[in-house]
Amino acid sequence: MEVKLEDRPIEQVREETIDQLIYNYSHLVISAEAFEHRLDQAMQSDNPHEIVALVADLPLNTDKHYQSEKESKFTPNYSHNVSDDDVKLRSILGSNERSGQWLVPKEINVLDVMGSTTLDFTDAIFQHQNVVVNVMCVMGSEDIFVPENVNVVTKMYSVMSSVENKSPSLANRQAPTITIRGKVIMGAMNIEVKRTTKEKLIGFANSLKSLFGDGS
Repeated sequence: MEVKLEDRPIEQVREETIDQLIYNYSHLVISAEAFEHRLDQAMQSDNPHEIVALVADLPLNTDKHYQSEKESKFTPNYSHNVSDDDVKLRSILGSNERSGQWLVPKEINVLDVMGSTTLDFTDAIFQHQNVVVNVMCVMGSEDIFVPENVNVVTKMYSVMSSVENKSPSLANRQAPTITIRGKVIMGAMNIEVKRTTKEKLIGFANSLKSLFGDGS
């Protein structure tokens, strides 16, 4: 016996609807404008009947290929390659940045004196489930960007400084956990998601469109 729609977890209903929206958009069934409009409604509504109605007229259902592409896109990147267990970044009256597809070590030590440091984990490749970032920032600035599928824990001590953690920290237990600890003295630290959920979904949909959009 099928479970009534209103008794199903709302997030599961939402995810299935968004999957179908993306799949049909990538196959040119609906326009970009219609896709974004329906995506907004699917993300904002808490009524399961309203959510599923958004795809009632769409003919295509997702397949294994779609699920495989989705998993590779939204699952944190892991690697078994071995690099240094710790990395030291020093910014003294200068700047330092780690971004792109870089290998994340088990421990990162950041010293920033009147400089700036950027750690971008958005496309990083994790080797460990638990990563520690030790920060000593004096009259400097730290920008840390994380993907939504990574947990973030902050244990910072600030003196005449601002420390803002805007990351969601709602990933599952198998996701990497980044623990950020240390001191910020007369400086600033900002931790946030670089791309919103909507931006990531639209980016994923457009990447699929380039694969499937020719109708093959």
